[in-house]
Amino acid sequence: MAAWAPLVPYAKDRAQLSDGALGTLLLFLGLGSLIAMPLTGMLVGRLGCKRVITLGSFFILIALPLLATLSTPVTLALALMIFGASIGLVDVAMNIQAVEVEKASERAMMSGFHGFFSIGGIAGAGAVSAGLAFGLSPLLAVSVIGLIIIAIYLFSQRHLLSNRLHQPDAPLFVVPRGWVLFLGVLCFILFLTEGAILDWGALFLTQTRDLAHSHAGLGYALFSVAMTVGRLTGDRLVNSFGRFLTLFCGTLCASLGLLLAVFVPNVVVTLLGFVLVGFGASNAVPIMFSAAGNQKTMPVNLAISSMTTIGYAGILAGPALIGFISQWYSLATAFSAIAVLLLAVAASARLITR
Repeated sequence: MAAWAPLVPYAKDRAQLSDGALGTLLLFLGLGSLIAMPLTGMLVGRLGCKRVITLGSFFILIALPLLATLSTPVTLALALMIFGASIGLVDVAMNIQAVEVEKASERAMMSGFHGFFSIGGIAGAGAVSAGLAFGLSPLLAVSVIGLIIIAIYLFSQRHLLSNRLHQPDAPLFVVPRGWVLFLGVLCFILFLTEGAILDWGALFLTQTRDLAHSHAGLGYALFSVAMTVGRLTGDRLVNSFGRFLTLFCGTLCASLGLLLAVFVPNVVVTLLGFVLVGFGASNAVPIMFSAAGNQKTMPVNLAISSMTTIGYAGILAGPALIGFISQWYSLATAFSAIAVLLLAVAASARLITR
């Protein structure tokens, strides 16, 4: 997924898109994922994790070269929809496998799995940015990522679970309500923040800070490093300072990072702002999920399912909203609005962690 971030300015230039048109285009990435994700549980139940991960990985390998070469809005939209749906399949299927492995191991492993998700963000954005910086075309740069995906799949496929997990009575989606809906909205804000850096960070650096296109992926790479460090140290922070201070200070830090990136016209400060956003937001979502586990409004499993869907809407469909705000006002205005929303999350920290 992160390999797409450095390609955004190239795709925008090839298709000669305005900010608003790019925002519409990015909506297809979210649409593909939001269509595929609710169906993945049913597919895993009937086919097993291995087949679903294989299918999703195959279409990712098809979509990435298309995203690096297509030059019309319609074909890019179709490629983004395929890419988003493929990521949705793999993402949900991997998490189902992770739950099964954690149960079998009888020890906590989920934080480590999600830490590797962050490491993937570093590797994807960093590898493509490095390839572009060394003069590779976008197609050759993503081809390197494709070869890495193939190598990882060939190494790991024998460990993927083939057993079926069919649960005929399990609902695909439950509409959240009350307290769970409130937590879901806060998760939407947090995932929207991550999606903003993924899809718009490179463009912000090239348009407002005059950073070369070949280095534009550096912002998301630094953001991913900071988020990885935050996740790997998050349990220690919560144990030492408590959930309230971790959530309050973290979201305050993330808001400050965005405001620095917007209002200080210096590329180094902007990159530092992205680092603050990554570190500050890293532990907020796990705390939200803990709050969902403690609430009594809905059954825990249904509450977490609902929150996950709303959260992914933020990271996948939310950046399209940023494009519309950027078209009407500016990208800096859109980032400032997210900073204000993060302040609202910080103001809710005591209520969430009570």
